[in-house]
Amino acid sequence: MTNYWDQIKQKIVNENGIISVGFADVLGAGIASVFWLYIASVIEPGEFGEIHYFLAIAGMAQIFSMIGNSHALTVYSAKNENVQSTLFLLSIIPTIVSCIIIIILFERIDAGLLVFGYVMFQSANAVLLGRKFFKKYAKLIIIQKSLTMILGIFLFYLLGSEGIIYALVLTFIPHLVIFSKEFKTTKIDFSRLRSKTGFIINNYIMNISGGFGGQIDKIILAPLLGLSLLGNYSLAHQLLTILIIFSSIAFKYLLPQDASGVSNKKIKKIIIIISIGISLLGFFVLPKLIPIFFPKFIDAADAIGIMSLAIVPEAIIMLLMSKILGYEKSKFVLIAKMISLVTIILGFIILGPLYGIIGLAFTLVIATVLQCGVLGFSYLLIRKEKNVREK
Repeated sequence: MTNYWDQIKQKIVNENGIISVGFADVLGAGIASVFWLYIASVIEPGEFGEIHYFLAIAGMAQIFSMIGNSHALTVYSAKNENVQSTLFLLSIIPTIVSCIIIIILFERIDAGLLVFGYVMFQSANAVLLGRKFFKKYAKLIIIQKSLTMILGIFLFYLLGSEGIIYALVLTFIPHLVIFSKEFKTTKIDFSRLRSKTGFIINNYIMNISGGFGGQIDKIILAPLLGLSLLGNYSLAHQLLTILIIFSSIAFKYLLPQDASGVSNKKIKKIIIIISIGISLLGFFVLPKLIPIFFPKFIDAADAIGIMSLAIVPEAIIMLLMSKILGYEKSKFVLIAKMISLVTIILGFIILGPLYGIIGLAFTLVIATVLQCGVLGFSYLLIRKEKNVREK
């Protein structure tokens, strides 16, 4: 047993990539979380809900705009396929259109500009991870999150809650530099995409469905149940995001590894074990801390306890997605995300009005478990097909 853990420790020590990605994402998530938790402590739930409503609007627009989506960019960068500039260009035009639509419909220039920031952020990070430039990725993440804290607090006290979104826009300037330089290193050539169209389209639709699951909840809640409940839900979801950061780190590191055919079985086992511990922490401890630190968000206490049950299946989802996308079988991930999306929409519309934030929390858990089950079954099918071909 001792030898087993020694092997895991040595494996992690030798993997500078996962250390760089892990350090940056943990530190970055910590900085961003402190910022958002601080903002939640000084404003009303309704204001907090309004901010996250427009963040969701910009996030949804970014998802539709990124035809050259992050998973495709990571996989093809890992395989040294020079299609980055071409995929970038495919994203720029819909991004401009999305920005204009948001400004016209909501009269919010800040939310419109944020779409550009999100697209630059996702695109640049995907390429860096695919090329395994883990240290450069780490630096950019820490810079962006540090700017979020500094500019966010400064513009919040200068302009009020609207200043926060403008601050977020400014934090993506370093990623804009990377995004722009990519056009000089890789040529635009649409002929390179002909054989990759199926994988790119599947990933695009997959990102839309997954993005709906991540953003549609906030967009539905604002008109359906009000900004105050949205504020409580957003805080609980923010805490859940902190709890699943370890799984997100693992996915960012493992996707280019799986795409390159590198096995990391021991690291994957330790990821599951750690996720179980984090889930127990979220279920038993966090509900007791909410009333102490966020007395205005008392409704979020029970919700975060229930949401914590989704941490382990979420970790398994990340591991399965990495393997399946590494095989370029994105249609299975798409199916799983679509099922999760439909579950979230129906659950929020039906259980939300009936049971409030508790119904929302249970809906999130159910959707995660269903997605995990579908991906697990799909992975077994892929492995079976692969074994048959090898024979």
